[in-house]
Amino acid sequence: MAKVVSFSNQKGGVGKTTSCVNIAAQIANKGKKVLLIDMDPQGNATSGLGLSKSKIKKSIYECLIGQIPIEDAIIKTRFKNLSVVPATIDLAGAELELYELNEDTNFTKISLDSIKDKFDYIFIDCPPSLGMLTVTALSISDGIVIPMQCEFYSLEGMSQLMNTVKKIRQLYNPKLQIVGILLTMYNGRLTLTTQVVAELKKYYEDKLFKVPISRTVRLSEAPGYGEPICYHDPYGKGALEYAAVSKELMMRI
Repeated sequence: MAKVVSFSNQKGGVGKTTSCVNIAAQIANKGKKVLLIDMDPQGNATSGLGLSKSKIKKSIYECLIGQIPIEDAIIKTRFKNLSVVPATIDLAGAELELYELNEDTNFTKISLDSIKDKFDYIFIDCPPSLGMLTVTALSISDGIVIPMQCEFYSLEGMSQLMNTVKKIRQLYNPKLQIVGILLTMYNGRLTLTTQVVAELKKYYEDKLFKVPISRTVRLSEAPGYGEPICYHDPYGKGALEYAAVSKELMMRI
């Protein structure tokens, strides 16, 4: 049965989608069957895997509002062992519809039970907010990976996210675990980076992934080519770092 992991942080621009796409591709490249569910209305994970959002006819939106089962929205990508449930602009209006659908406080309107035996891992790219889409994703996940940039605004948002995880456990999903905190856009030469890492280690040392993700040009340009970094620059620093994180993730969950 597939392990379901959400990538979530309410702060935007922290490398959340980049991490979700590249870890999914790395693990798929190792021979595991992986599904990536794009739950972000921006649809960056969809385009980052080379799919044109304008040509997509079935997406996660139709699954969330109960029009189609999730297996009908799965698309095989051109990358080894990697499939995706894409997102389109329709998802932008889904928050309000989900509130209306979930008046009974049952957030798990989407079920993965029918596809869990077809994959080893299911990764969900959440939007940069703590709204209904994120709550829905966390309610059906076994674990959460928290990508965060080494800056104090990200540090301030961590306690808020931890409180959300605690509430999800209490109300909807007691088995939800924190798989790890992934440092992104890392620059070890900056004093600020050193200070933020030291602060994180005080409270979350056991949750930090051992290898942080550095800021590199090749990593930034890969989505423009519709390719994960392990295909775009397989021997570069970004690919090697995500390979190490992927290995550690598989050991943790």
